[in-house]
Amino acid sequence: MQNYCKTIGALAAASALVAGNAQAEVEYQLSAGYSSMYLFRGFDYGDNLNDVTLDAAYEWNGVTISGGVWGSVFDSSSNTGNQIDGEVDWYAEVGKDFGFANLSVGYIYYWSLGAQGQDAQEIPFTISRDFGWANIYLTYFWSIDGTDGAGYGNGYTELGGSHAWELNSCLSLNYSTNIGFQMEEGDFTAWTNKLSLDWGFSENAKVSPFIAYSVDLAQVRGIDDEFLGGSMLSVSF
Repeated sequence: MQNYCKTIGALAAASALVAGNAQAEVEYQLSAGYSSMYLFRGFDYGDNLNDVTLDAAYEWNGVTISGGVWGSVFDSSSNTGNQIDGEVDWYAEVGKDFGFANLSVGYIYYWSLGAQGQDAQEIPFTISRDFGWANIYLTYFWSIDGTDGAGYGNGYTELGGSHAWELNSCLSLNYSTNIGFQMEEGDFTAWTNKLSLDWGFSENAKVSPFIAYSVDLAQVRGIDDEFLGGSMLSVSF
């Protein structure tokens, strides 16, 4: 379940890297972060999430190829009785900008290292477009093995958007939002909003404190309104 707070989608970090990559060379980004909660698709998986992410992106003849690995440890004692739990996610994506929209397809493998966890595989299909006032995307996650990373059925859909305001040459304010929909049950899951501040303290490094709030739309399956915060350090090379 890649990404440090799980609010935008499983390929968010890789997509952000690809968006800024216009050179015919491999670009990398290494990130380390902390979040007060491990939140994924509205579900609280535990507290004190510590994670590390390595992303890579390459552009070839107008096609962007990206991928990476996300590793984490967190305290799941409140949910499973385990004191410390862990997870490693592997993911990849191929996308192309067709002018009217950017289309991409990817693969995610959720590898649970905890006693109560369950491995899962998904293929996400995404259509996105930058309208200037916001970057809007729609992603359908098809579960290969019948259960997605959050324990849903074969299909999960996420509609979201984001916008960034440049405050000065070193600071930018970012807002992102998404709504999840469980296809098989025909029910919304959660509406999540995130606000972060990027401080680029050097040419290739930034620190990004954030807060996020998730609103329960399902009224079932143990989802609650949740508030969380944290920070991430990222280095590009």
